Amino acid sequence: MEQKKRQVFYNFHYSRDNWVASQIRNIGVVEGNKPVSDNDWEEVANKGDESIKRWIDSQMNMRSCLIVLVGAETANRKWVKYEIQHAWEKGMGVVGIYIHNFTRKNGRHDVQGMNPFSGFSFGSSSFDRIVECYNPNPFDAYNDVKEHLSELVEQAIEIRNSYR
Repeated sequence: MEQKKRQVFYNFHYSRDNWVASQIRNIGVVEGNKPVSDNDWEEVANKGDESIKRWIDSQMNMRSCLIVLVGAETANRKWVKYEIQHAWEKGMGVVGIYIHNFTRKNGRHDVQGMNPFSGFSFGSSSFDRIVECYNPNPFDAYNDVKEHLSELVEQAIEIRNSYR
């Protein structure tokens, strides 16, 4: 029997990594949150921080895992940090996937970003020792992620459940 696709929330640096994120979303082994358009995001963002938090919270509702697509500038983004903390507090699985080896719109690869989980802790444990940040095969990142994405999500949910 085929397992039902998990509902996930994708987290990434929108303006810099949206093109790569769309490649990963299109893999289709998990059901992701609906992509937001530039205009919709601008409308939400123009209403201030509380509006952004409400939008993020509503988008994360009924999701079982947060997938952080880790690009060159992801770790330092304010809303990325908020989403990581919010997902963990909600009891969602959390997993990172480095995206520097995905081919970008310009046909090139990017530099590897810092682990966004390094700045968090859970009790006395550093979050980057709890949460995986997967680094796909540099020669075939797309197919590597396609092959392992559902497994990464299940592991993340299992890890989170062990900390309840």
